[in-house]
Amino acid sequence: MILIDVQEVGVGAGPAPDLPPVTADNTDGGPALVAVGTEDGPVLASLVIGGRYRPDTGGVFLDGRDDTDALRAAVALVDTPGVAEPAPSLPLGSVVREELVFAGLPAGRAAVRQFLHQFGLHAYVSAVVGNVPPTERIRVLAELAILRPGIRALVITSPERHGGSTAGWLDVALEMTRRDIAVFVIAGHAAIDDALAHLDPSVSVAPLGSR
Repeated sequence: MILIDVQEVGVGAGPAPDLPPVTADNTDGGPALVAVGTEDGPVLASLVIGGRYRPDTGGVFLDGRDDTDALRAAVALVDTPGVAEPAPSLPLGSVVREELVFAGLPAGRAAVRQFLHQFGLHAYVSAVVGNVPPTERIRVLAELAILRPGIRALVITSPERHGGSTAGWLDVALEMTRRDIAVFVIAGHAAIDDALAHLDPSVSVAPLGSR
């Protein structure tokens, strides 16, 4: 598994920055849970950790290297609002088809159904994304993301905004780390607190900002 080391990254200045400084890493092998308390924080943190946005302070290091291009090539953003989230009115099958094309894989009707069938989600092929249950939504988007060439890490943004159980999206994150994929989950304080109440101490905790 690759190591992503986030050191005091922040966006904005003054007493109320858009992204207060954060330090986090995935050294323990589990998903890193990053709690964000500002309105724009989850998206900004995701963009910074994913190498899409240069912070005003601090840096993000991939296996000890300050290499934004390599970071961006290795990290996929999952369901990041306004950046990497599917339109809620799109059928799930269309989302899968587009991602398979993006990954350079067969993307016909049979390929789409086969992809969903392996996760027991073929019944949702015609459902619009906005109606797909929260855990299944995150699972499909995460599985599609790791099909892209070179992807070795995921940043999952604000999974709690869809409702559902914290345990659902955490199961997805934990499963990905067991498959040697580095995972950062950016969520609100309440969601992170709920996660910590149900998980063992091996899960990496990276508090961000103030309450």
